[in-house]
Amino acid sequence: QVLLAAAVCTKAGKAIVSRQFVEMTRTRIEGLLAAFPKLMNTGKQHTFVETESVRYVYQPMEKLYMVLITTKNSNILEDLETLRLFSRVIPEYCRALEENEISEHCFDLIFAFDEIVALGYRENVNLAQIRTFTEMDSHEEKVFRAVRETQEREAKAEMRRKAKELQQARRDAERHGKKAPGFGGFGSSAVSGGTTTAMITETIIETEKPKVAPAPARPSGPSKALKLGAKGKEVDNFVDKLKSEGENIMTSVGKRSAEAAKVLAPPVNMESVHMKIEEKISLTCGRDGGLQNMELHGMIMLHISDEKFARIRLHVENEDKRGVQLQTHPNVDKKLFTTESQIGLKNPEKSFPINSDVGVLKWRLQTTEESFIPLTINCWPSESGNSCDVNIEYELQEESLELNDVIITIPLPSGVGAPVIGEIDGEYRHDSRRNLLEWCLPVIDAKNKSGSLEFSIAGQPNDFFPVQVSFISKKNYCNIQVTKVTQVDGNSPVRFSTETTFLVDKYEIL
Repeated sequence: QVLLAAAVCTKAGKAIVSRQFVEMTRTRIEGLLAAFPKLMNTGKQHTFVETESVRYVYQPMEKLYMVLITTKNSNILEDLETLRLFSRVIPEYCRALEENEISEHCFDLIFAFDEIVALGYRENVNLAQIRTFTEMDSHEEKVFRAVRETQEREAKAEMRRKAKELQQARRDAERHGKKAPGFGGFGSSAVSGGTTTAMITETIIETEKPKVAPAPARPSGPSKALKLGAKGKEVDNFVDKLKSEGENIMTSVGKRSAEAAKVLAPPVNMESVHMKIEEKISLTCGRDGGLQNMELHGMIMLHISDEKFARIRLHVENEDKRGVQLQTHPNVDKKLFTTESQIGLKNPEKSFPINSDVGVLKWRLQTTEESFIPLTINCWPSESGNSCDVNIEYELQEESLELNDVIITIPLPSGVGAPVIGEIDGEYRHDSRRNLLEWCLPVIDAKNKSGSLEFSIAGQPNDFFPVQVSFISKKNYCNIQVTKVTQVDGNSPVRFSTETTFLVDKYEIL
């Protein structure tokens, strides 16, 4: 089978998106597609039409056609099978089969087309594999950005808290007729009764210095910010900075903030055998209760940096009780995994790839069972005259989890000003430009499993939906872990390191 091109065109033969798999000019492909509608025989059930040089294999899709242009000697049965796969790919990226929707997602479609066909020949892939291949993203970049943003938020929150303490201390000093401590230094520390306020001033000055380091610095003057172009040492330098910042934060901020900073710091000591366990959750709930859909995807990525540890087996412990579906890599011995919960290659003489991330095990959980929701959010807006009183509460149902950097985002009506905050657990940010209220909680765990926020603002109950949630966790939802790594020869144990991340893909209360 030689596939010349795959295209989505209108009924008049106008090309919306076309991918050529052999050398073809734009004029040539536009001419072939323009001739295609004129060659079709109305009233017949055929899904292909031939000319002297090419064969068109097509499938109608509402007002459009999915067309494959092949050589005349290609296998028509294989062409039809390939056509079906192309037709199933398009709804994955386009909500409606319309010309403007296809144009908007043209690059996504081209990338997906390239996964189906390479150099004119069909690849042995299915729809799930195409989705996985095109959605590949950088786990390191996500962790890097999440850690950096968390450090900045922690620094800002701590500075605000210390500033409030200092302001309160100054009020108390003025109330008792004592000289109020200055913001700038230690000159007022000699005043009787001012020792506490001076210590607060000193702490906030010391706290600010290490925490401001991750923020982008101005070009002039010395800077500790990351420099573009330092490719080799960039990540190491950033990790070293985070380590030093983490130590400073633990000495100057509260216990809970210190625990969050410690949890979110990336692993510094990476062994020759390193595993990344990543889970992503996509969840949609109704505002009146009820889980509409919850889908969780997890994967174990193996990275080996030393050849002498290339022939190994991973001992997996699966304590999940929710009915998660497991799937091993095609090169992994499925019988060994089923009987002994070990991940090893089908051919024990072969080695795992060196210096590359290899997905060896993935799992999926899809459910509408409400008890499986890790973090429940209840939003209760009630009208009160011209304004609306909104009560929001959260509760951690999965107490084994520890969620860090939790942000609950509530939309607000536009043009009505800032909300009036009543009671709140944690901190909040009002984004007037995007009309959002962000409820920020550094840590949610078994010791801090519930909390609430109350505020008032002009609006209607529907204005405060959908509520969105984001968080990051170093404990995975499905209790699947690698407990031991052994060599194939001799069954001797191998030292390994593990990095676990639980992320949010989508978490909405509609």
